[in-house]
Amino acid sequence: MPSQEEISRVRQLIDRVSSDLDQLTAVDRAQIEQAVTLVRRSRTVHLGMPRVGQPLPDVRPPRTHPS
Repeated sequence: MPSQEEISRVRQLIDRVSSDLDQLTAVDRAQIEQAVTLVRRSRTVHLGMPRVGQPLPDVRPPRTHPS
């Protein structure tokens, strides 16, 4: 559990960032939102859902049985 001091510092940082974002132009804000969306998409975690790829094709030649 974080200490009260750590929580206060994070809250102050969030307030500073929010204040700075309010001073940006609409174009700058849109660019930041696009970047955040891209980062969030690439860092998505699917807990409990293992990544399963497609099975590899069987490239071995078929076996022939001797007569």
